[in-house]
Amino acid sequence: MGNCCLGGAATSQSAIRRSSSHRDANGPNDAVDGYLKSRGYHGLFTQIELSLSASNLRDRDVLSKSDPMAVIYTKGRDGSLQEIGRTEVVLNSLNPQWIKKVIITYHFEVVQTLLFHVYDVDSHFHGLEEKMLKLDEQQLLGEGTCLLSEIVTRPNRTLPVDLVGRVESTSSTHPKKLGQLTVHAEECVVSKTTTELRIRNASPKVYGPSDQSLSHGFYHNDPFLVISKCVESGHAVPICKTEVLKNDLDPTWKPVSISISQVGSKETPLIIECFNFNSNGRHDLLGKVQKSLVELEKLSSGGEGEHLFVPVAIGKDHQTKVLKSRLFVDKFSETSNGNPRLPDSLHYIDPSGRPNAYQKAILEVGEVLQCYDFDKKFHSWGFGARPIDGPVSHCFNLNGSSGHSEVEGIHGIMMAYASALFNVTLAGPTLFGPVIAAAAMIASQALAANQKKYFVLLIITDGVITDLQETKDALVNASDLPLSILIIGVGGADFKEMEILDADKGERLESTTGRVATRDIVQFVPFRDVQGGGEISVVQSLLEELPSQFLTFMRNRDIHPNTC
Repeated sequence: MGNCCLGGAATSQSAIRRSSSHRDANGPNDAVDGYLKSRGYHGLFTQIELSLSASNLRDRDVLSKSDPMAVIYTKGRDGSLQEIGRTEVVLNSLNPQWIKKVIITYHFEVVQTLLFHVYDVDSHFHGLEEKMLKLDEQQLLGEGTCLLSEIVTRPNRTLPVDLVGRVESTSSTHPKKLGQLTVHAEECVVSKTTTELRIRNASPKVYGPSDQSLSHGFYHNDPFLVISKCVESGHAVPICKTEVLKNDLDPTWKPVSISISQVGSKETPLIIECFNFNSNGRHDLLGKVQKSLVELEKLSSGGEGEHLFVPVAIGKDHQTKVLKSRLFVDKFSETSNGNPRLPDSLHYIDPSGRPNAYQKAILEVGEVLQCYDFDKKFHSWGFGARPIDGPVSHCFNLNGSSGHSEVEGIHGIMMAYASALFNVTLAGPTLFGPVIAAAAMIASQALAANQKKYFVLLIITDGVITDLQETKDALVNASDLPLSILIIGVGGADFKEMEILDADKGERLESTTGRVATRDIVQFVPFRDVQGGGEISVVQSLLEELPSQFLTFMRNRDIHPNTC
């Protein structure tokens, strides 16, 4: 949910955008960069996500295979170890692919030594959270070490690390190899946008070890899904897994959440694999499909299913067999900014009274603009949310009224914003077009009535937008109107699309019909770049182009100031 305020000689507006109920606890944290910079550290650093898998591990169990878990440490120059994360426990597997990732801050000019321990977790401790496990009670399957720089400088950012036994003496210079660990590194994408999917599979087929289709009457079907992302190296890195549904031939799994931080972008190819669970760890592939989040969203909106396929080896040839079973996406919803009731949300209302980024923007910009509004009444809208007993709306009255959108003063906007957070369900997609169109309508009516008014629309956003071209069209249409649009970006998102709308590099926006904007009416400022007591404030950065935009409109219309 975002915020949008329209203010100026006549009015001002505010709108709210979508939010998420999910945030990966191990995900990228804007506070890390802020902390380092606040301590005077301005070196080259970034947050890296490590994905782990292993092969040919030792089998330490008698009646089943090992249940491996990996633990990652950083090693200091003095040999001291600091644990930075643990994977989940994978049952009955000598070739595990762990889903849980580990986040580490990579420093270009620092030698960072990583140490990996792989343990076989005793069955008595299954069910406990990994962080609660006492490592001295588990069996060490092997350990390996490397430098973080060795991983990130590889062309595919993937490094194999040999696992060896812990060296107990110096008598052996060649420790025994005990399997191999593969470490993949990716730079973290800072985004709070999360997609929730509910997937079902209609009439899945079961395949046995010989890849022959088996009758349901002869084979139990306990399906589960594994969703992986395709990385540059061509490998598939698992990012989430559903629960196992016992003896279910037409399964519908519980919703899964996939964040943009996990996959990189909505266009990243995802591989969805359906397996039949086997207690021995050798799960049978029932079928798979490759789709991006964009394509899954289309499946959901169209209500159509996608056929699963399985790879089939015929001699030396590798082919695919399309199955009759199909995968359906019954639910696809996007949320961002975090749950407003939790402190990590950009929309969190702090009981202590400390304003969040949205409230700061409303207060700081509104304090200046309200001086130029004669009646101090501001239109206030929300977008990207579902009002009570209604569908998702991309332009609704923030004050909850069905008839009017105006509120009294900046205090009225703040009250409407806080109230809306607890009276709407935040949801995607994020569309700027309808709010811009509503502001343009007011400006157009004033122009038609020959009213000497100029309007300002303030949009506060986390940077996520799903109607970029439609927004361009709306801005081009509004470029002839007495309207300027100010955009403040909050959070740590990639604001490249907002910068496109700003058009500060001299290129005018163009609509789908080829029409070019008659003037630049947008100014964009990332809140993080100008907050914190620097030489220039958010308001100064945001409003520096407003006088010239105002004067350009007046000159184009040959409107002169009144004289006494």
